[in-house]
Amino acid sequence: MKKTRLTACAVFLAAALPFAAANTGVAGEQQSRATSMPRERSCDRACLYEALDGYLEALRHKDAWRVNWAKNALTSENNVALQIGDGLWGSITKLEDYDLRMADPTTGQVAQFGAVNESGMVSPFVVLLEVSEGRIKRVETLVRRKASDPRIMAEPVFERIPVFDELIAEQDRLPRARLVSIADGYLDTLQLNDGTLFTQFDDQCNRVENGVQTTNNPALRKLGISLTMGCADQFKMGFFRYDDRLRDRRFPLIDEERGLVLASALMDHAGRLRTYRLSDGSTAESHYLAPHSYYLFELFKINAQGRIRQIEAAFVTVPYHMPYFENR
Repeated sequence: MKKTRLTACAVFLAAALPFAAANTGVAGEQQSRATSMPRERSCDRACLYEALDGYLEALRHKDAWRVNWAKNALTSENNVALQIGDGLWGSITKLEDYDLRMADPTTGQVAQFGAVNESGMVSPFVVLLEVSEGRIKRVETLVRRKASDPRIMAEPVFERIPVFDELIAEQDRLPRARLVSIADGYLDTLQLNDGTLFTQFDDQCNRVENGVQTTNNPALRKLGISLTMGCADQFKMGFFRYDDRLRDRRFPLIDEERGLVLASALMDHAGRLRTYRLSDGSTAESHYLAPHSYYLFELFKINAQGRIRQIEAAFVTVPYHMPYFENR
């Protein structure tokens, strides 16, 4: 049996504690590889990042039982509940270097936007962990695979954007509720977008979706003029009128030190809209011509002035009106 590296945030662990498999279907003889440590009441940023690093290291080795699971831990991939060790655990070839991470000690949540390689196919990847008393209680994973979702505008480019790591001075940090309100206002603006803004954008705002910059990107002009415009201007024109509903909205992680809010939602497209009028009077055509939904994670960098400065989004197509898996 391999030895698990001791971490500062590991708490009250029993060596080779059998993992309860009632909610996962995993055979009861599987054992969690853990070592006894004293109980801790909370998990700070360093502790949460240790938990994330441990999870990713286990994933690299395709060995789910390196992870310090909580009893009755839940895992999902692309909004489908899976057994521990299923899905990406079996297909991963390597994790690419891209690593945009954030942490929320208040809620015990830690997340990463990254890229995963499966037999030469590199896909955008998001993982959200809930850590309780040093154990991983819940994992949500999103993988936007080209093989299963081939509609892409351009090949993804995974580059660190330094503004995500910039700290907000303590005296300038906005309250958690205000940060959530700004992010939720973005989702309100996106839903049935008719040119009205329900949030504010910094003049330098850009958005990256599944590894492709979809604002201020002249290289994508042939795919639509909107892709050459900034965040606010796209919404003021009402380009996203075809986004019928953003539901099951959640804001599981708020990184106050950096002004980050991680949102998750399901976006419905009815596919009924064909042509529609923009706010300047011109017409546009919808490229969503059949019912489907997106399962998405969206990360917002919000500056001290309460404006959205940068957006990182990842989403994958799922069946139309698919419920969020916790609600089934």
